[in-house]
Amino acid sequence: MMLDKFLEYLELEKRYSPHTITSYKKDLEDFRLFYLKTESSEDLTKADKKIIRNFIVELSENNISKRSINRKLSSLRSFYLFLLKIGEIEVSPAENISSLKFYAEKQIPMSEQEMQNLNDQVFTKVHDILEKCILEVLYQTGIRKAELCGMTFENVNLTGQEIKITGKGNKERMIPISEDLSALLRSYVKIRTPQTEYKSYFFVNKKGKKLTEKFVYVVVNKYLSLITTKEKRSPHILRHSFATHVLDNGAEISKVKKILGHSSLASTQVYTNANIEQLKKVFNQAHPRASKNDEL
Repeated sequence: MMLDKFLEYLELEKRYSPHTITSYKKDLEDFRLFYLKTESSEDLTKADKKIIRNFIVELSENNISKRSINRKLSSLRSFYLFLLKIGEIEVSPAENISSLKFYAEKQIPMSEQEMQNLNDQVFTKVHDILEKCILEVLYQTGIRKAELCGMTFENVNLTGQEIKITGKGNKERMIPISEDLSALLRSYVKIRTPQTEYKSYFFVNKKGKKLTEKFVYVVVNKYLSLITTKEKRSPHILRHSFATHVLDNGAEISKVKKILGHSSLASTQVYTNANIEQLKKVFNQAHPRASKNDEL
């Protein structure tokens, strides 16, 4: 089946992570079921532009977000480019079908004071080391919830105070951790009791199994609800907060980009919270004509 060949291609040749492959599989399975329902066929090589447009319409009518629809459309583009590559089709039905336009919802990160309140007012009463580790690792490193769940024991170097993270596209990156975080993780290791099949994962739940992304979300939402009234209280907000706070405190954006695992600087700039006065300061310090501007 072409879908299976495509997913195998993503795994073996593109070396995408299991999480990414699962997302592609879900998107393409949704399209397969739609195609089967409307065309009474599973031969996706016969699909045309009209079918894909009808698929988008149905998704919209089912109140699927524009962001999710665009992701599914992106998956279809990749799938049909693969079919072109192996000679199964001559023209991609997804070609020239535009993504839906939408205005991304502005996400407001936690303030430094809110995160300090979490540490001073909440964590002093918390005895669940695992839950505290989840919050602190996400905020102090900026990693994604999927990356936290996939952290392996062998890639956590507490002596050297660094962790190796495998991110999107199976790309690896090293992230430094503070002495305090390293000490917290040592405390967790002492009470960590993984089941045999999950012992390679650094974080395991109370039953000794690998953490799920849903569990991580619930934990983060629970604690952030204690310190803020902001609507967004997700693991991604901690990633956003990490990036904003280190950038506001003078970190170089290129280094933050590397820590976050972004492929482009534009992705990192989304997290910046620099105001006009900060930009003026950077300009006056760095631009070769700054002194002349000061004289005007």
